[in-house]
Amino acid sequence: MQIQVLGSGCPTCKKLFELTKQVVEELGLKIEVEYITDIQRIVEMGVMSSPVLAIDGKPAITGFLPDAGKIKVTIKKFI
Repeated sequence: MQIQVLGSGCPTCKKLFELTKQVVEELGLKIEVEYITDIQRIVEMGVMSSPVLAIDGKPAITGFLPDAGKIKVTIKKFI
């Protein structure tokens, strides 16, 4: 499983990255969360708003900062 957070580097994007790392740790997953600030990569995924939580190269959450519970539910769908 590959988990990425894509964003411009704004505080909201950084918060999603931190929350995602926390959730991955809570779930006991041995996965490194990648933080990508390359706008071109976001556009290539076909999304026009950030932040983006991508799992296995596909956008799972886009355009808002979810709480940790929502992130956990989303990741569990891919386990």
